[in-house]
Amino acid sequence: MQALYPVIVLFILFFLNIPVAFALMGSSLFYFVFINTSMPMQMVIQQFVTSVESFPYLAVPFFIMVGSVMNYSGISEALMDFADVLVGHTKGGLAQVNVLLSALMGGISGSANADAAMQSKILVPEMERKGFSKPFSAAVTAASSAISPVIPPGTNLILYALIANVPVGHMFLAAYMPGALMAIALMITVHIISVKRNYKPSRDKMSSVVEILKQFGKSIWALFIPFGIIMGMRFGMFTPTEAGGIAVLFSVIVGFLVYRKLKLKHIPLILMDTVKGTGAVMAIIASARVFGYYLTLERIPQMITETLTNMTDSAFILLVVINLLLLFIGMFLEGGAALVILAPLLVPAVRAFGVDPVHFGMIFIVNIMIGGLTPPFGSMMFTVCSIVDVKLEDFIKEVWPFIAALLAVLLLVTYSESAALFTLNLFSR
Repeated sequence: MQALYPVIVLFILFFLNIPVAFALMGSSLFYFVFINTSMPMQMVIQQFVTSVESFPYLAVPFFIMVGSVMNYSGISEALMDFADVLVGHTKGGLAQVNVLLSALMGGISGSANADAAMQSKILVPEMERKGFSKPFSAAVTAASSAISPVIPPGTNLILYALIANVPVGHMFLAAYMPGALMAIALMITVHIISVKRNYKPSRDKMSSVVEILKQFGKSIWALFIPFGIIMGMRFGMFTPTEAGGIAVLFSVIVGFLVYRKLKLKHIPLILMDTVKGTGAVMAIIASARVFGYYLTLERIPQMITETLTNMTDSAFILLVVINLLLLFIGMFLEGGAALVILAPLLVPAVRAFGVDPVHFGMIFIVNIMIGGLTPPFGSMMFTVCSIVDVKLEDFIKEVWPFIAALLAVLLLVTYSESAALFTLNLFSR
């Protein structure tokens, strides 16, 4: 029981709203100062420092910078215009644009909260002017933002790959199908609600082929970023880390020379956004490594694997238990924190049952994104409600159909490996 005290301390710190990195470090120090006093503190500090000395981690600042460049370069506007010509004519036009834009931006922003914040400022006011209720607009925005980190190059994909010791490229290739399924499920839900409430399209009629091709020509530079990432990795032109650097360079060139909205005055702002974002992620990684060191010393992953193995010999039942566990924890814990804490514990268990770790990565990440929507502590829920200024109880009433749609996708991804890994298998042939 004493070995579990740091875990209890960790959850206490979370509930006290201590930042994730400090909560992880505080609980780890509690173990090494008060429980395992034989471990020299120099070795603990060494774990903290060396944990971020890894070349693949360079992908994190690169892709964070791509998301920041996008905000100033006109790329997001180009993607929104392209989404509008594709689905603006359907029932609930702007709500459908909201969902499709998140899918298109996923390969660029990689952050659910960044996507939610941007679309809350740009699309929600316009949706209100078109007759959508504010709580519904907020719910669509928060739900659609769950797609962004699932579609590459979301930082959660990189973190999971490094934790589970699987290729980052495999995670990137596999993630497109679950992301597409989430977008389709949300668009169907939007359509059903829009028909019921008679929400109007944003365009009077369906765009002609000429209009679509014309807008495609304008938006092709923005669309080329995620497409270029996947094709470049598929043909071995660069690694995922190198893809981040190439994406930054390409985005800057497009912003300066094509859309001409990126200015020299934006460079300091982009660098500051990148430093802040990278610092936050790296602090979590380093703290999680020290916490993982404690877990390894106390053999807690092995204990959990043995417990789950003794509980059942069926991979089907195991995945039911894990999904329920992740959904429950996701109601209280931010998705990134759940990933760095639980992935090291659960990956050995699913490996023992013969579950593909890349497949489990898709299950895990879709699950924690649903947690970001779910009361009482969903991060996207709070982000959207604070920006849009909508009451939590009104938001919760509107968001449940979208959570149900995403849960249906989670079930499909969980129990159909061929569906979850469709794009990986397609591009790995």
